[in-house]
Amino acid sequence: MPTRPGRPPTGWRWPAIATIELVSETYDAVLGLRAIRHFEDRPIEPEHLAAVLEAARWTGSAKNAQRWSFIVVDDPDQKARLCEAGDFMIPVVNAPTAICLVEEPGGYEFDSGRVAQNIMLAADALGLATCPVTLHRDDRAAAVLELPEGRRCRYAVAIGYPDPDAEPKRLGGRMPLSELVHRNRYGDPI
Repeated sequence: MPTRPGRPPTGWRWPAIATIELVSETYDAVLGLRAIRHFEDRPIEPEHLAAVLEAARWTGSAKNAQRWSFIVVDDPDQKARLCEAGDFMIPVVNAPTAICLVEEPGGYEFDSGRVAQNIMLAADALGLATCPVTLHRDDRAAAVLELPEGRRCRYAVAIGYPDPDAEPKRLGGRMPLSELVHRNRYGDPI
């Protein structure tokens, strides 16, 4: 598989796991996933969109309640209206499509995050790029999407084929585990 924007070169190993042979395509995909904000100006192939939505549908949820639905927004005028609901919407402007994550009554924000990650990983596996966005004005998003009472859309994922020159907004590593992980109580080192 060719290296996509923001990915390490083929054969490169993540330093934290270089000494173990646990490396797999899935693990590499999780560690290498990056948000991309620039896309080719072409629609997503229907079979690719269907595969991404199928991966979203199969996401785990609290008590397997699956209290979510998805709105695919690919009409340019509707995307422009949707952008009024968020503050950092350049990825949606640039992408041919946005998948809006609707929390159905009784849904959990944590489950929306899980769905977003599945969408992003599935898209990446198909050669698509993604960028999650927050819809800061829930009421505006609800009006634009014509959500029935009791439903909320706080997040969306911009999705499309990556522009060949696209790179993540910020290149860089992550904080060391020693600064992030605690054992048994906050402040105790791992």
